[in-house]
Amino acid sequence: MEIIFTEHAKERMKKRNITKEEIIETIKNPDKTKKIGGKYSSQKNIGRANIEVVYEKEKYIKIITSYFV
Repeated sequence: MEIIFTEHAKERMKKRNITKEEIIETIKNPDKTKKIGGKYSSQKNIGRANIEVVYEKEKYIKIITSYFV
């Protein structure tokens, strides 16, 4: 499935030093996922920290934001 990143997500990734690979790994192999309304929230321990990725999933996955938890 295609993954696209919103401008907001790209800005937050750069600011927080989170890579695309970390985002993709979190979505594909999450430790925990929950659905809130029409959005999904996945968490994963990536070794150096726990991150959370918020995204929408329809015909493609649209990354909205990511942050450390």
